[in-house]
Amino acid sequence: MKFALFFEILVPRPWTPERERTAFENCVDQAKLADELGFQTVWVVEHHFFEEFSHASAPDLFLLACARETKQIRLGHGIAICVPEINSAVRLAERAATLDILSGGRLEFGTGRAATWNELAGFRVNPDTTKKSWDEFVRTIPKMWMEEHFSYDGHYVKLPRRAVLPKPYQQPHPPMWVATASPGTEIDAGDRGLGAIFLSFTGYQRQTERVALYREHIKRCDNPVGGFINDRATLVNFLYCDEDDQAAQRTGIQLAVRYHETGGQASGVSELYPTGAYSGAGDVRSALLRAGDGAPGAQAARPGLRNLYHNEEARVPEGLCAGDPHRIIQALKGWEETGIEEVGFLLNSAEVVTHEQIMASLRLFGREVMPHFQAKPDRVGSVAAVKGAIG
Repeated sequence: MKFALFFEILVPRPWTPERERTAFENCVDQAKLADELGFQTVWVVEHHFFEEFSHASAPDLFLLACARETKQIRLGHGIAICVPEINSAVRLAERAATLDILSGGRLEFGTGRAATWNELAGFRVNPDTTKKSWDEFVRTIPKMWMEEHFSYDGHYVKLPRRAVLPKPYQQPHPPMWVATASPGTEIDAGDRGLGAIFLSFTGYQRQTERVALYREHIKRCDNPVGGFINDRATLVNFLYCDEDDQAAQRTGIQLAVRYHETGGQASGVSELYPTGAYSGAGDVRSALLRAGDGAPGAQAARPGLRNLYHNEEARVPEGLCAGDPHRIIQALKGWEETGIEEVGFLLNSAEVVTHEQIMASLRLFGREVMPHFQAKPDRVGSVAAVKGAIG
């Protein structure tokens, strides 16, 4: 198993120039430490209009800053929103290739269609069309990278014959991924030969089923959308590691609670718009609401996490990576058994913990937890991509 960071870039009020700058610089510092510790990837989301919850509206710029401060860690653009009202497919191809060049071939290119009403309505996107536009984007962007000149006349991507430049450093192109927030997207990922990014904060059984479904479909993929198949699966979770197990668990629960509270803006499309194109079952907030069900201190299904937070004897729900090193090792072994190959960690929510506490947590994790798994991460994105990058 490999490990990653997963940044939302949360900036609580009051917003000042220095507070915004500090939030970004702290994340870069954390990425730099992760690189030194041997983490595989630093992922950053693309979100728009999320006050406090996420100010990551320019992920490629943030990743470039990380690239200049690190040496080996992979740079996960997770995700580039593949909706024409938000991003042009050509501009995504150009910016991603530039980032790949400037980082020396370290880009991982994640794709998706956004899953919140706040974002889609803000750009006046029809939610019923986003899956179709995503499909056109993931089929055309790798061809823009691989073909000297490319043309396309689709519903969402229209381009007369042009050379889309620059071409990526990795050849034939960076590894491609898709966020699988909505159930069923793991099938789309497998059928297209894309890596899968799962959002699952707790509970192993459902994740095992989804990974198995992904493996089944990607094994049968004989016509990937890109130049090669990326058959890896990564997972998003929380991390807080401390020698004091009980205190660390309490902090982990608080991180999850605050993430849910500040994520109120991240309402799933299906909560507010009548469409079959999105499923509420994949909403991150819904997953967090269910996280405490059946755990010590949970008194009702809906407020499960809150009940945990107010119970002094509570333990973190199954799979949540918060506690002392031993507890986190056991949680990660559980995720490993589901078939997950990389766990990406959210490190903070609304400044529940300080930058200094995060750095200490990462150092302890690197010293006590990582040696129990793969000692040296595979820093390359894929055999095909790396062979091309080095000639």
